[in-house]
Amino acid sequence: MTEMISLEEAQALVLANVAPLSTEVVEVLDAVGRVSAADLASDIDIAPFAHSAMDGYAVHVAELESASEDAPVELDVIAEIGAGEVYDGPIEAGQCVRIMTGAPVPDAADAVVKYEIVGVVSGDGKPGSRVSFTAPTKLRNNIREAGEEAHAGEVIVHAGEVISSAGVGFLAGCGVLQVPVYRRPKVAIAATGSELIDPSEVPSAGKIRNSNSLAIAACAKSAGCIPTILPIVEDTYEALEKTVLDAVETYDFVVTTGGAANGDFDFIKPVVEGTGELLMTTVNMRPGKAQTFGLVKGKPVFGLPGNPAAAYCGFEMIVRQALRKMQGYSHFNRPVVRARLSQDTKKKDPRRIFLRATLTKDDEGYLVTPAQNQSSGLFGPIQRSNCMAIMPEGLESRAAGSMIDCVLLDVSEEVLI
Repeated sequence: MTEMISLEEAQALVLANVAPLSTEVVEVLDAVGRVSAADLASDIDIAPFAHSAMDGYAVHVAELESASEDAPVELDVIAEIGAGEVYDGPIEAGQCVRIMTGAPVPDAADAVVKYEIVGVVSGDGKPGSRVSFTAPTKLRNNIREAGEEAHAGEVIVHAGEVISSAGVGFLAGCGVLQVPVYRRPKVAIAATGSELIDPSEVPSAGKIRNSNSLAIAACAKSAGCIPTILPIVEDTYEALEKTVLDAVETYDFVVTTGGAANGDFDFIKPVVEGTGELLMTTVNMRPGKAQTFGLVKGKPVFGLPGNPAAAYCGFEMIVRQALRKMQGYSHFNRPVVRARLSQDTKKKDPRRIFLRATLTKDDEGYLVTPAQNQSSGLFGPIQRSNCMAIMPEGLESRAAGSMIDCVLLDVSEEVLI
């Protein structure tokens, strides 16, 4: 195992050691945003019948061939068809039928002329009236054909597709009310550190509130998972070993925060190595260099740093990808845009640096402004940021106006920019 690996190597390593979970069947509304685990087919033609695209008059196209402003064609209105109603009668020469949006088009008609361009000669435009047409119309005009969107038995959502809000409606219209999807990973989250206390408590001397667990649980929830926050783990090998071994019996993925470096009270690396297979210990990035990954009883265990920004960056750049793969997604990287730096930015660390930053747009394109305080111990700058601006490996500083890549936070991996 190489001590220090690149971010891309870390991502590939973790992805190679996870797989989509088993499937479950959920109600169609609960499938929104999730990945279909099977091809889904319609039970009927959609639409099941040819229907009017708007309110108007169902006519014979041939009747209106000579219609013009100077010589309007007049027809008698013999019936009216509302949505949900059917007219099976004939439409003879000199006749038409008033029709509402969504109503079945009679077999005897071959076009619909919209209501707004039809004149009323006598009556109120309803049955018993006489109406006039001042222009020809096209065959099948304003008619939505049967089977226009799907035919019975046709696959309407393929396995691997992410089901959108509109997709829920599409599936419902096609009679698919239960959907097989990949199961959401159950993620155990444990913060290590004898200095930690519950956020509901007021810290005494030497103690700090455990904010990492809630933040990482929120990240896991945002990724589509089911997070569970475990009790705070004291700084002993035995306590962390018991937490990890218990967690892998119940959960699909275990994430710890703190204790990922090489100090006297950093135990996640020896625990993973002692109970399973240690695959990764450090990544060439900042914040978030110290990151432990391995398998314990076949379950992925990931040790994030204790510094809040480092834990967040490690989760966003690596852990999130793995959790998405476990849910069947095929896109793993957040969208990236190129933006101009708003200020000179020095670089004193050769690692790849992720600057918490704010992206705006002006007439020249995207402009990115790094947060003033880049301490890895702070959540606040991340809350006020909408991207992470990337300073590549090396010691090259960047002047204001330089173009750099920016990872968009809170933008789905499926979005193409």
